[in-house]
Amino acid sequence: MIWIPIVLSVLAACFLLLLFLIAPRRPEENKVKPFYGRNIAHRGLFSKDQSIPENSLAAFVNACENGYGMELDVQLSRDGQVVVFHDDTLDRMCGVSARVDDFTFEELRELSLRETDQKIPLFSEVLETVAGKEPLIVELKTCVNRAELCKKTYELLKEYDGEYCIESFDPFIVRWFRKNAKHIFRGFLSQPPKHYGDSARDKLTGALLGRLLLNCFARPEFIAYKIGKKPLSVKFCLWLGAVPVAWTAHDPGSEKKHDVVIFEHYEPEIRFKQS
Repeated sequence: MIWIPIVLSVLAACFLLLLFLIAPRRPEENKVKPFYGRNIAHRGLFSKDQSIPENSLAAFVNACENGYGMELDVQLSRDGQVVVFHDDTLDRMCGVSARVDDFTFEELRELSLRETDQKIPLFSEVLETVAGKEPLIVELKTCVNRAELCKKTYELLKEYDGEYCIESFDPFIVRWFRKNAKHIFRGFLSQPPKHYGDSARDKLTGALLGRLLLNCFARPEFIAYKIGKKPLSVKFCLWLGAVPVAWTAHDPGSEKKHDVVIFEHYEPEIRFKQS
């Protein structure tokens, strides 16, 4: 039957296309070793009531004192300073209805994190505080000036004497590091497609990013995926050699199926498996 080889050829072509789109770069062991089997404190070791606020110097000191690696978020202020802050806006953490990049760093410095004495720190201040004591996962937030954020973050990391890696939800940020700093352990952050939203644009974004179909630009070495059911393409990417990272854990249940776990609101073992 002539249609059988045609169908098989189409299936083979689809498989090769999928492989091209989602294939990761398998990392060298020395890149993975500082993070392998570790529980990483999400936005520092902050308290659930935010009395020790997330992404504050106090949260990073707390993590270091307890032996945890740390995840943190960086973005740019209006005057181009690299600051450590998660949200696009200041509403939740500072009670101000404005974007972070609407303010200069000096203006941001006037604000308090959740009515504590803690302020929004510079990334350089966090690096000085951690001082290589524990490994860092640095998430770069997507922005208009992504190349500027990447370059300035990299310039600070080049002077840092400690273990670190970078990650982002933005595949073109990860791609920047692939092109300009391929020696840095790099990862792509993602989540199930349904979590990107309900609009047509969100659904398209979810279909592409939630299934890792833009890995071809970034070739990430690890995949930090939201805890829950993973699409088959994500499982395939992990099978091909990407390091599996879980976010954000609230109990130790994710340790069995992942090599790195980003956690919050409990205090797990520092290391849950050995390399």
